[in-house]
Amino acid sequence: MTDAVFLGAASAFWLGILTSISPCPLATNIAAVSFIGKQFTSPPRVALSGLFYVLGRMLAYLGLGSALVAGLLSAPQLSVFLQKSMNKVLGPILILVGMVLLELLRLPSLPGMGGTKMQERAAKGGMWGAGFLGIVFALSFCPVSAALFFGSLIPLSVKDGSSVVYPLLFGVGTGLPVIVFAMMIAFGAKSIGVLFQKLTRAELWARRITGAIFVAVGIHFVLVYIFEVL
Repeated sequence: MTDAVFLGAASAFWLGILTSISPCPLATNIAAVSFIGKQFTSPPRVALSGLFYVLGRMLAYLGLGSALVAGLLSAPQLSVFLQKSMNKVLGPILILVGMVLLELLRLPSLPGMGGTKMQERAAKGGMWGAGFLGIVFALSFCPVSAALFFGSLIPLSVKDGSSVVYPLLFGVGTGLPVIVFAMMIAFGAKSIGVLFQKLTRAELWARRITGAIFVAVGIHFVLVYIFEVL
């Protein structure tokens, strides 16, 4: 694995983690896993339902990401254009996504797909219902998660021609924090509120640092590939 591919894979994984600990997805994940866990009495079944929820989220990101990237790369003319000009396109995109992460630019709120009725229907489906709820909630993009997925992961995947590996790593990254909370809920951990607060504070700094890096890299791409001054 070359350094560029390794960096891209690590970036996709980090984007997934950052998405999962962002305020909106984090609160949604905890609420969903808690709701699902109430339907079962034994800790192993609660943990297993949480795992199915995580797998549902991973499947949704993998399916959507792979379809978008493969679709963009399968069109001959578009594929040639992207291969030649992706670095030029990526610069402004990274700057805009960085501004969203730094809260210098706000995206409009997106309509949610998951609600109380959806949770109730999923609860009736047992383990498979938990997986279905994971898919639905993964596709309920918040502004930050939409920026990270559509504005960062998809361009990165197109640039490196990775229609499966990068979306898969992104999905794995989104699942890790949720698995931790699912296990804590399953075994009755009382410190989940403290962990939530710590993750919220950590996410703020992680998002700001990532946003600053995105803006800096975006400016570098613009200067090098558009204005050719460096």
